[in-house]
Amino acid sequence: MTPRTTTGATTRSKNGLHRYSAFAGVLAAAGLPLYIHAPKYYVDTYDLSLSTIGVALLGLRVLDFVQDPVLGWVVDHLGPWRGVFAGGMTALLALAMVALFAVTAPINPIVWFVLCLAVLFTAFSALSILFYARGIVKGDTLGADGHLRLAGWRETGGLIGICLAAILPTVFLGMGASAPLAVFAVVFCIAALIGGAMMRHEWRGGAEVDHTSILTLLADPILRRLLLVGLLNAAPSAVSASLFLFFVEYRLGNETAAGPLLLIFFLAAAVSVPFWAKVARQRGAKWTLLLGMTLSIVAFSFAITLGQGDAGLFAVVCLASGAALGADMTLLPALFSERVERVHGAGGQAFGLWNFCSKLTLAVAAATVLPALDQSGFSTHHPNSPQVLMVLTFTYAVVPSILKTIALAVLYWTPIKETCHV
Repeated sequence: MTPRTTTGATTRSKNGLHRYSAFAGVLAAAGLPLYIHAPKYYVDTYDLSLSTIGVALLGLRVLDFVQDPVLGWVVDHLGPWRGVFAGGMTALLALAMVALFAVTAPINPIVWFVLCLAVLFTAFSALSILFYARGIVKGDTLGADGHLRLAGWRETGGLIGICLAAILPTVFLGMGASAPLAVFAVVFCIAALIGGAMMRHEWRGGAEVDHTSILTLLADPILRRLLLVGLLNAAPSAVSASLFLFFVEYRLGNETAAGPLLLIFFLAAAVSVPFWAKVARQRGAKWTLLLGMTLSIVAFSFAITLGQGDAGLFAVVCLASGAALGADMTLLPALFSERVERVHGAGGQAFGLWNFCSKLTLAVAAATVLPALDQSGFSTHHPNSPQVLMVLTFTYAVVPSILKTIALAVLYWTPIKETCHV
């Protein structure tokens, strides 16, 4: 166990937790915010339909049926080449972000959209799997609550990255940038290079993990249930991320509030992480996570009642649902990592499965809710009828509540033996 007689700053530096926090911020900025900004950007800029965007996102994620397990196998067998692999993928991630937002489509916009996201998603997948796989090794060196401690630092950094990715385009617009997402892409490129440099020693260090097949992992009934919880629990975030800007602009009638509301949502998540981690150490990660999921259901249920002019009340929803997201992002990966490390010792293959489940929800959400909204008659060019706006409200608030309730039930009935609380 790491000695705790040194100062907090020295201990963090020795453990390298600040490096995990910084790199998590880079990855997070390339993840969920894409589903907030990219669909609306390509609809507004190139007049693509929501159905076209949704089908394209689903098609990209079909690639992951093969890609993520393969990347998981590659990560488990990289050995001394981990640093080179991570550096190359970080460069691809940065370049793909610039191409997506800062380069005018040189070919058919939907083809350019697909090509850029294919590269970006591949790099994101590879880095996420490697990052979380190394986290299993890292957490094992930090003591009995190592996975929970690491998760706290990692997910706090991730949420800060999401906050910045969500709000910076609005900030750049307010500063007079004619292409705020292009400026954001360049800033992200710089941040990715810095984050990658900070992690260079972490890729090399630590012992190797055992290689475990996907079939062996799926044979574990507890791991299967945690994967199912992850799949169901990520779906509400995926749905709300895909529809957030549309809900604020057209249901609440306040486009300018989108940036501040996003900031409230993600800041609440980031600030709540230490609270959830503290409660989890005292009461257990599973029961603390159930409490967070319940808070999320209550928040989304309240959103159902909102309409034109209710941006202020929606801020309360963002505050509560953001705090609930902090529990989701911290405690569920910690439970999964602890189970993998204690029972299997596998890294890449396990998080290949985990990464696939998380991304699958984003793709399915985009491929179902966006076309459904499109088919209802929703338009960004003329006023929408009350019936169409009700469809928007239903898909944004009701669907996530139902999915989150199912996830809560599955987790409640999953027998988990915890060692990550005191």
